Amino acid sequence: MSKYQYIAPCHFGLESVLKQELKGIGLWIESTEDGRVYFSGDESALARANIFLRTAERVLLMVGTFEARSFDELFEGVKRLPWEEYVPKDGCVLVKKAASVRSKLFSPSDIQSIVKKAIVDRLMAKYGFSGRLPESGADFPLRVFINKDRVTIGLDTTGESLHKRGYRKKQGEAPIAENLAAALILLSKWTPDKTLIDPFCGSGTIPIEAALIAKNMAPGRNRDFAAADWGHIIKKRIWYAAYDEAESQIIKNVDLDIRGYDIDGTLIRVAQENADMAEVEDLIHLERRPVSELGRMEESDLQGTIITNPPYGERMTGQREIERAYMELGDGMERLGGFDSFVITGFPDAERFIGRRADKNRKIYNGMIKTYFLKFGGRA
Repeated sequence: MSKYQYIAPCHFGLESVLKQELKGIGLWIESTEDGRVYFSGDESALARANIFLRTAERVLLMVGTFEARSFDELFEGVKRLPWEEYVPKDGCVLVKKAASVRSKLFSPSDIQSIVKKAIVDRLMAKYGFSGRLPESGADFPLRVFINKDRVTIGLDTTGESLHKRGYRKKQGEAPIAENLAAALILLSKWTPDKTLIDPFCGSGTIPIEAALIAKNMAPGRNRDFAAADWGHIIKKRIWYAAYDEAESQIIKNVDLDIRGYDIDGTLIRVAQENADMAEVEDLIHLERRPVSELGRMEESDLQGTIITNPPYGERMTGQREIERAYMELGDGMERLGGFDSFVITGFPDAERFIGRRADKNRKIYNGMIKTYFLKFGGRA
């Protein structure tokens, strides 16, 4: 088997969670930088990372890295890379994305165009083509990152982002991404023997991801990946072995108390449909209930964990509605004094209206939005 270097991008601020995941499935960590974890392994690492990782955005097979301060240097650097080792004669190269940070090369469209031309020139020379490449075979999407004039190029083995588990056919406004929800659950240290409540569950992502974690159901076990058609790099039997491994690790019988509430009855119905698609509908209690009722029933006698993504702009009609939601959340947290509470929010006055200072405050970038993951410890 060959040894490759891989890159797993993730949300800024969640690199440590992704590192623990990679170690947990037996993969070797090479290095970490903002929003990316580098790891190495053979072909099976490619399949297992795609199928098992909950918090990554995708898995890239690194082709090479080099310095470039001009477009000429970018062209020559790309052309020097051994593309024929990765892309067959009929392969279709797609430069899906180019990102540049603190670099002299800052035009994504120009970077994409030059990278594609350099790859085509190399492949045409190596395969003895004249005119144009056939590009009639499998797609080979790739991504280019330039940071301080260092270019890194990776083939995208995933295709559609890893947060697309396949169960969320419907959703509300501004839903939390599945991989971010999973990361928050892992950060909270919640364990399946404890009650978990999401009082703003929306389309059910946090409760569903918690149930998947509790059952040890690999998030990618029911989906396909871009590299499935790269038979010269990874054989079908390796994919089959990874899928079989994922199925064998599912915990069949698990007793859970996971609850998702939302004031919007339509969203609760959506959450129920999504839970059914995820095959965890029997493990989650979903109910239409406003946050003002949090902790007013039998929950006051329980101990557990609150993990939630309250509205902070996209789903609200005005500032007063936002403030009231956080005040009611704070009241509910007080009634559930035995619960540790974890709140991800972009609302800068969240602690003020919750009525407590957070014990911990972790900065996480949700795309381009700076959010805070607040921990409020419960009473022992």
